[in-house]
Amino acid sequence: MASLPVFVCLLALVVQCHSDCFFKELVIKDLKNPPTGCVDEDGQQHAFGADWTRDCMSCSCTTDGLSCCNQLPDVAEVNIPEECELVVNKQACTAKVVLKSDKTKHCVPT
Repeated sequence: MASLPVFVCLLALVVQCHSDCFFKELVIKDLKNPPTGCVDEDGQQHAFGADWTRDCMSCSCTTDGLSCCNQLPDVAEVNIPEECELVVNKQACTAKVVLKSDKTKHCVPT
């Protein structure tokens, strides 16, 4: 059972190392009317210091700009053994690597 926490930590590292991120620099167009926050990809305004998650994207707004990272791994970036597959739950923003033959058993990505 000690291997399960190790597996979860390894998967978390894989997810963090293989997540897509982007940064959108804050642009000041009018010095007399500086921005009070960031505008996300959907046009929503967020105050400086705000953190939020939407569609498994974890985002934050700072005075430098907007940064977002996908919480789910990119399937093309994770080296998964042939007998295993990556199962993604977009509702919970989680992913796990399981045996194709028995989805109740975990695999360790290589």
